[in-house]
Amino acid sequence: MRARRGGGPRSGPDREPVLRQAWKEAVEALGGGPRLVVGGKSMGGRIASLVADEIGARGLVCLGYPFHPPGQGDRLRTRHLAALATPALFLQGTRDPFGSREDVGGYELSPSIRIEWLEDGDHSWKPRVRSGQTAEGHMAAAVAKAADFVGGLAPAGN
Repeated sequence: MRARRGGGPRSGPDREPVLRQAWKEAVEALGGGPRLVVGGKSMGGRIASLVADEIGARGLVCLGYPFHPPGQGDRLRTRHLAALATPALFLQGTRDPFGSREDVGGYELSPSIRIEWLEDGDHSWKPRVRSGQTAEGHMAAAVAKAADFVGGLAPAGN
């Protein structure tokens, strides 16, 4: 992504080991996991969830977690989520093709994970016009839910 922003060639993201290492380096540069709530959108949240326990993160916020590839509900990306110890908030659209409410309801997830659903939202939380919801409303709700979650975490070092 960094190369793309700099005008580099458009290509896929690095593989998981490279992304995990990049996360660890960034966390170390910012003073270590216990001081930080980590997270990200889609793959960024997935990689953050893979390193959260390892780095001792204070918390984890995932925005549109990719539970499985679209149309491939049998290819789950959830094994590590069953044992996740880091307090986590997942903000997910109810019709996300990477994991809808119906899909996720049957997954084995750690009790440390709280999922907040954005009604009729897709992977980017955008609802259909006829739903009466708005992308702006979903964004505001997500920000408020994330702020409440982070505000409720134990202070760093406790």
